[in-house]
Amino acid sequence: MTRYKKVKLKHIAEKAGVSINTVSRALNDKNDISEKTKQKIREIAKNMGYVPDQVAGSLRRGSTKTIAVVIPDILDPLMAIWVKDIEAKLGQKGYNIFVLNTDENYQREENALLLALSKKVDGIILCPCQKDHKDILFLQKKKINFVLLGRRFAEIQTDYVVSDDVNGGYLATKYLLEQGREKILFLNGHQYISSAKERYLGYMKALYEYGQKIEDSLIYEIDNTSGHSIQAIKAILERQIKFDGIFAFSDLMAWEVIYILQKLGYNIPQDIDIVGYDNIQSRFFYPYSLTTVNYPKRTAAYMAVEILLKKIAHPHTQDYYQHTIETNLFVR
Repeated sequence: MTRYKKVKLKHIAEKAGVSINTVSRALNDKNDISEKTKQKIREIAKNMGYVPDQVAGSLRRGSTKTIAVVIPDILDPLMAIWVKDIEAKLGQKGYNIFVLNTDENYQREENALLLALSKKVDGIILCPCQKDHKDILFLQKKKINFVLLGRRFAEIQTDYVVSDDVNGGYLATKYLLEQGREKILFLNGHQYISSAKERYLGYMKALYEYGQKIEDSLIYEIDNTSGHSIQAIKAILERQIKFDGIFAFSDLMAWEVIYILQKLGYNIPQDIDIVGYDNIQSRFFYPYSLTTVNYPKRTAAYMAVEILLKKIAHPHTQDYYQHTIETNLFVR
């Protein structure tokens, strides 16, 4: 293999028979360079394998035009939807993104944020694991532009975009009760996660309204990364806990539960009715129809981007932008 040789502006200038300044202005699409000259220089640069020095450009501009997106589970289809929409919206504004996965691990989240800062990103969109919030306080102390997506901290003022999780939990549980289900298993995330805590409040509200007894044995907190709900439902069945409905923290959890229950011979929804959260089937075409709590995911992602760009444009603002998006039930 031949060693990579960096092509510089002066090499392109020599080949084109123009000045280095002309090459620079042509490659940056400046108006004082003719289209014919721009096209000639671009063609030469392409043929020579020229790669722009983004770091040098960032130093000149004082901006990298890069945003870090930090997510808790890269296997979760909701995260894939958000990342795609964030990338599309930021791309319209001339920004690039890079994605960091934390696996709901606080230490990995801290490391991800430090890596993002070392790359001189202009801002961060973060779905935090919420096992601690020292890293959030650190971002605020360093005056880093960031927005929380999907989760929020009760004890800290931040910018965020979340769904109405209390109402979502209420609607999911109410639906199962109206279907005649009397023992509703709630497979929830850990309640230090704001969305899990708020969905639990909605679950409790519906049970209370319908005069149902609260049974601690029907409320399970599990890691909401992929795979854990399968282990949980097996353990619940081994303990012979009776249930005829399930409200799952996410659609991903719901589908994992459906998979294992059908494998064990249960008929879904005849034996056990299941409701998820996020309406992933609005964007992914899974073969099993799932009733789920719905909210406009693209709107959430776009709102997070718009807030972040406002903070970047107005770094000294003291305002916080906090949006709670309405939820509804999508019955399938």
